[in-house]
Amino acid sequence: MRVGVVREIKTDEYRVALTPAGARELAEHGHEVLVETGAGEGSAFADAEYLAAGARLVSCDDVWGGSDLLLKVKEPLQAEYGKIRAEQTLFTYLHLAPAPELTAALVTSGATCIAYETVETDDHRLPLLAPMSEVAGRLAPQMGAMSLEKPKGGRGILLGGVPGVPPAKVVVLGGGIVGYNAALIACGMQADVWVLERSVDRMRELDNMLGGRITLSISNRHAVEQAITDADMVIGAVLVHGARAPHLVNRAMLGLMKRQSVLVDVAIDQGGCFETSRPTTHSEPVYEVDGVVHYCVANMPGAVPITSTKALTNVTLPYVEMIARLGTTTALRSSAPLARGVNVMAGRVTNGPVAESLGYELMPLASLVEGAAA
Repeated sequence: MRVGVVREIKTDEYRVALTPAGARELAEHGHEVLVETGAGEGSAFADAEYLAAGARLVSCDDVWGGSDLLLKVKEPLQAEYGKIRAEQTLFTYLHLAPAPELTAALVTSGATCIAYETVETDDHRLPLLAPMSEVAGRLAPQMGAMSLEKPKGGRGILLGGVPGVPPAKVVVLGGGIVGYNAALIACGMQADVWVLERSVDRMRELDNMLGGRITLSISNRHAVEQAITDADMVIGAVLVHGARAPHLVNRAMLGLMKRQSVLVDVAIDQGGCFETSRPTTHSEPVYEVDGVVHYCVANMPGAVPITSTKALTNVTLPYVEMIARLGTTTALRSSAPLARGVNVMAGRVTNGPVAESLGYELMPLASLVEGAAA
């Protein structure tokens, strides 16, 4: 199979979908690997490393036009819509629920579009989302701490305080992978950390994992309102699998918060969990609404591309190898987790939350895969 890797064109996106080590694995199993010239530069992978791994360096158009399986990190942008082919499999983060234009383009393309974030194991783990959730969770307090600095528009408070001066209060909404990692780092920065979570069982796990160093509270509207009132930083870390994130903080609630406190919306890829959130970039990461600073960078892990690219390839490569070895259709028949990752195929939406969010008729994947050629 011909596997293609393109350079990401999203603003301030430095990750690449495949490391040279991953390219070598594919090449040694007889697959042709096409890598766009310069695709790995942002992650410190030189073209020469891909050549040494057995890949071919080609132009952007040659990757799109010559690949059976096209690997990306982020969703295609408008300039890439017309390059997607019906006979192609696209494997990348898609986050389609809040993206009607992208979804329409993928439907029109006829391609098979598999989203990293909806590949789901039988025990409900999201193995291809997890490493980037870990990275984003660990970045969130770090980015929020910088946004709290006075020259950046924040309140001017040090997260950990100093002897005689209390630390900042950090509220984390959601206790999943993002929330746990955010709390872990915020604790390490010696902040006063609160985590709001809906599951009591998960709260017990977090209490054990974090050694009782955080305050845990059940999450509901009243608890959120109380927690954010004296918070210096609020980290939105909620996930509804495949669907838009719920708005846990609406605009009216901003009036409860301290002036120049900071909201960090890690759920922005799924539409954001604060009503006033809108996507920002690493170049211009923050804006202010009603006196509250918003940090809503839509590709947070792109700030640390060396770490992120390696972590991503670690988990995606086994699925890439499966598709390359078996062909897309046979791979989807063979792997239920991979099949759950399909969002669009043959011009139809096959993911329930995406179909519901955007008003598409849901087409069961089995009816498309059945009888299709591998």
